[in-house]
Amino acid sequence: MNRTKLYFYSALLVTLSVIILLVTGSFVLTLPLDTEKTIPLGTFITCAGMVALPLTPYWGVKELRKPTTKLNKILSGCLKMIIILGILWVPLSYGFAGNLSFTFSEKESFQGGQTAMKWFWRLSYGIGIGTVVIWLLYGIVLLFKGNKTVANNE
Repeated sequence: MNRTKLYFYSALLVTLSVIILLVTGSFVLTLPLDTEKTIPLGTFITCAGMVALPLTPYWGVKELRKPTTKLNKILSGCLKMIIILGILWVPLSYGFAGNLSFTFSEKESFQGGQTAMKWFWRLSYGIGIGTVVIWLLYGIVLLFKGNKTVANNE
């Protein structure tokens, strides 16, 4: 197995594992990592998922790693931005919440308040939805490309 396939399957395995843990609400997510019990293991598990999710299509589709068409270059650039956001998810989220358990309150100030919580959820959902949209757009492009090939052969 070459490195690219290994990276793809590793990212896919991490993504699926994190999704299962998050959907089931596993107790593993709430295990404390420090003595004050302020840093849950779920923070770093979710971070792994936020990075692995966009890396899955990146390593799985050569055209998203090394694009040859203009549209694929745009999709690839967007995917790379999402990967960077996934890597920065913990520091950005910490900036929003002011804590590593990412809890928010009814504060008037931005950090830890309701406005910051909205930005936290936009970032979190944006990484997931953005990845899925890019993968779907790439699939749609493949469908149309396939139809043109069939039409030209007739």
